[in-house]
Amino acid sequence: MILSGHEIRQQLGSNIIIDPFDEAKLNPNSYNLSLHDELLVYQEVVLDMRKSNRVERVCIPEDGLVLTPNQLYLGRTVERTETHNFVPMIEGRSSIGRLGLFVHVTAGFGDVGFCGYWTLEMFAVQPVKIYPGVSICQIFFHQILGDITEYSSEKYQHNRDIQPSMLFRELSSDGDPQLQLEFGAERSGGERAAPRRAKPAAR
Repeated sequence: MILSGHEIRQQLGSNIIIDPFDEAKLNPNSYNLSLHDELLVYQEVVLDMRKSNRVERVCIPEDGLVLTPNQLYLGRTVERTETHNFVPMIEGRSSIGRLGLFVHVTAGFGDVGFCGYWTLEMFAVQPVKIYPGVSICQIFFHQILGDITEYSSEKYQHNRDIQPSMLFRELSSDGDPQLQLEFGAERSGGERAAPRRAKPAAR
């Protein structure tokens, strides 16, 4: 069963935390989450599951940023959420989908106990202009049956920034300093979000 908007409000501060919370974003059975003003784009031509692929940080200016097709953009929500005793999930808003913008690539399923910001795997069917703070997706909550073991992965739990794939942690024992992504690090960007070419050199 999915929680109604009224039940989401009743659970706030106990089983559900949404920070910041805005009553105007509460829907009949979900809550709208907003897009932060930064994105990450991979710099590699070929992404390697066994490695920590390099990324570049791009700022979304107030007057908008054009996303181009055939490019994956990693974003995050403005809101930090915490969920206990329910399963959180996110989905794109219909108004966003009708512009041909996918806000998560198969990764909208959350885990009971997840605490942190939601990383968005964004992909545009055609060029589309986005803006910081726009209501980009919606979170909803399922009831869960049976004994609960809360999510506790070291990969993404209690994240403080956009999180690239860390699948390589499961496939390799090698460490990589690239995992340390300081929030607010040097930004770059422009009207279009095409990544710059770099010298050859991880939900």
